Amino acid sequence: MESNSEPVLSRNVVEFVAVANEFCKYAEHAQELKGDELFKILQRILPLLYLKASLLPKLEPYFEDGNERFVTENDWKRIRHNFREKFGTADDYQEVFDDRNREREGQFEASVSEDLTDIYQDIKDFLLLYQTGTNEVMNDAVWECRQHFEDYWGQKLVNSMRAIHRFIYSGEEIGRLPDDESDDETRDTSDWLISKRQQDFNADGK
Repeated sequence: MESNSEPVLSRNVVEFVAVANEFCKYAEHAQELKGDELFKILQRILPLLYLKASLLPKLEPYFEDGNERFVTENDWKRIRHNFREKFGTADDYQEVFDDRNREREGQFEASVSEDLTDIYQDIKDFLLLYQTGTNEVMNDAVWECRQHFEDYWGQKLVNSMRAIHRFIYSGEEIGRLPDDESDDETRDTSDWLISKRQQDFNADGK
């Protein structure tokens, strides 16, 4: 029977860390792969990432000030650019499961590269915190990662999986985006996963 004395070192957490590391490795080296190859890799990693995130233990945080952040806006733009450049015309897809659809009927155009970069942002911060080896920091990293998975990026992950599945089995080829669409220099960071969670945490603490 697995001991619960150190939940941050439990099998479920360690296995999530391993899969999260793999995901971040491919996100950071996306420029070295072809777009269709990257899609096939993600087709295998994303379901495992979802499964392992769903098994993270439910913990209570030690600190009230929130966790330290490492992924910068420039980091986000770089990862998004690399993904979008590789995915090309296969990047955009129609999504019905989007919070913005609550304000209007119909579908919303989403982006696989943006979904994956939002996931990367949260998971990379988690990994760097977890690697400190400090029990309290590791605990809060696991707690927050599970919260973000439930509230934000879990949905983004399954949305992008649907788009990736459709592309892989469609027989289509990836086309190159026009130069003016290959990157997005305008990024509203007020909508970042981390900003949302921090706002919620601060509101609860008042």
